[in-house]
Amino acid sequence: MDVFVFDAVRTPRGKGRPNGSLAAIPPADLTVQLVEALRARNGAAAIAETDLFALGCVTQTGVQGGHIGLAARVQAGLPDTSAAVTLNNFCVSGLSAICEASRRIALGESALALAGGVESMSQATFMSDNAPYYRDPALISAMGWAPPGLGADLLAAREGIGREALDAATLRSHRRAAAAWAAGRYRRRVVPVRAADGAIALARDENVRDYGDGAALKELQPVFAEAGAAGFDRVLLAHYPDMAEIAHTHTLAHCPPISDGAALALIGAREAGAAAGLQPIARIRAYAETAGDHVLQLTAGFSAMDLALKRAGLALTDIGAIEFMEAFAAVPVKFERDYTPDMARVNINGGHLAMGHPMGATGAILFAAALDLMEDLQAEFGLIVATGGVGVGAAMVLERV
Repeated sequence: MDVFVFDAVRTPRGKGRPNGSLAAIPPADLTVQLVEALRARNGAAAIAETDLFALGCVTQTGVQGGHIGLAARVQAGLPDTSAAVTLNNFCVSGLSAICEASRRIALGESALALAGGVESMSQATFMSDNAPYYRDPALISAMGWAPPGLGADLLAAREGIGREALDAATLRSHRRAAAAWAAGRYRRRVVPVRAADGAIALARDENVRDYGDGAALKELQPVFAEAGAAGFDRVLLAHYPDMAEIAHTHTLAHCPPISDGAALALIGAREAGAAAGLQPIARIRAYAETAGDHVLQLTAGFSAMDLALKRAGLALTDIGAIEFMEAFAAVPVKFERDYTPDMARVNINGGHLAMGHPMGATGAILFAAALDLMEDLQAEFGLIVATGGVGVGAAMVLERV
């Protein structure tokens, strides 16, 4: 059964620290506000017909614990008959949640679904779920695990990617994001977040910076060298004996800012949508979730992209609009170098290096952005690619209706 997209919205991305504009908003409430926006855009009756609520979230502890998907569904006033799923697939969780909902719809197990992701990194900080391999030296060595930023440096070292290329990718992301916001290209799907008193807490992504001509980027120092020297370099090099050392290259500017945010898509079968008065805007042509080198970490997005394109029966050159996750600057640099895409069709409204990475929401944010990009470029096909820590990846091909 074909799966269609009827709508998608997202919040702005706030700085994922205590002084961020969304730091006082509970993550479940970010999701509730998106459900309310979808009600306003598509009608309360249509949203009441959804029978699945799938939500990606990475750090499922504290304010994000206790099955946040179910909690958000209840708080949003969605029907009790709507099944709820909370899913953790690290940085691709939001896209994995949409993939999961798509599978259930394709199998006839669901008719209309809300799917996406949420993450409040200001309130549920990265690694605060205290997985044993974050802190057990023996397990760290056995798994070859290091924080993803160390994986980015390893990837850059193995691929021969230097500072100049990292700086260029970062500068382009910020410039494009600033231009897109100035031109109003995000107005269609970004829902301003309101505080408890009803005042607008945040209306636009707040991580975007003006680096001018980029000279300031050259002054920044590598941010992961100290962690590498403390033992993580030794762990990684044990899995890559052909390397004598890891040249640390990524600065803080080359990392997608930790962020708060959420995104939701309304998808379903064509007949169910028609019965609820919904008009499809795209069809999910294909999707793929893959795993890759768990030490190098950041390459599975490429294999997911290749597999999704194969399943869609398309080549990369057939794709008119691409949202490619900027998971540390080395990753988009490798994509541009190895695949030679038309960069006038890739992340033209900026990317994660500029606007931020709310982990569980990222894949769903890319999904919403791809819909806008396809419309802006009048593209028949759109592609979303996401990659994450410990070697996870996901990709999806959309076809305009």
